[in-house]
Amino acid sequence: MTRTLALEIAVQDPAGMRIAREVGAARVELAQALALGGLTPSPATLELTLEAAGPDGPEVHVLIRPRAGGFHYDADELAIAERDVRWAVGAGASGVVIGALDAAGRLDIDAMTRLRDAAGGASVTLHRAIDVTADPLATLVAARELGLRRVLTSGGASAAIDGIDTLRALVAEASGQIEIMAGSGVDAATAPVLAAIGVDALHFSAKRAVVETGGVRMGSASDGVGGYEVTDRDTAFAVLTALTR
Repeated sequence: MTRTLALEIAVQDPAGMRIAREVGAARVELAQALALGGLTPSPATLELTLEAAGPDGPEVHVLIRPRAGGFHYDADELAIAERDVRWAVGAGASGVVIGALDAAGRLDIDAMTRLRDAAGGASVTLHRAIDVTADPLATLVAARELGLRRVLTSGGASAAIDGIDTLRALVAEASGQIEIMAGSGVDAATAPVLAAIGVDALHFSAKRAVVETGGVRMGSASDGVGGYEVTDRDTAFAVLTALTR
């Protein structure tokens, strides 16, 4: 790497944190149910992940997402998210990762202000809700005006590498006043290409699927059984190696 580039790994448990420590990541985004796009983790998960981080490990930033699906929340869901923000910061998280859209699919300024304020002085990241807005550049401007620390984005594409032109435009618009973190599908092949366009950070999950085959029959996620995802050490180190060649 020719400049400082922060790495953030999306993890679901203390084991993921321990891998992030080995890799030298600056942060983890802690969530559960990454297969659903990520949901707010449990209190015990946060507590044990903070213990695994230790005093000199990666920062823990908690995803605050009360349900799967879109990002337009009703009053109850927003109240849950607000309390979860306060809980996460109060429990020791360095930041939270949030996103709320209005009925028209624009950034919900009132909801975002409420969640930002609930975080107090902790770092606030706008997650990939930006990628389903009609105008990511306008959404970035709104996030900057809200005083958010960074935006996690794929440039509006399913994978960040496919949104690279929009990512370049977002980097230019940010002007160093808000961080641009590229994420979605980031791997050893695409990480150096994305780093070269000037993003401030790369976000990746380095996950692999674990399939349980025991029992009398195969299950599915809808049955509450079947496979699940874990952070893979080799995949994480492959990204690091690709960036340091």
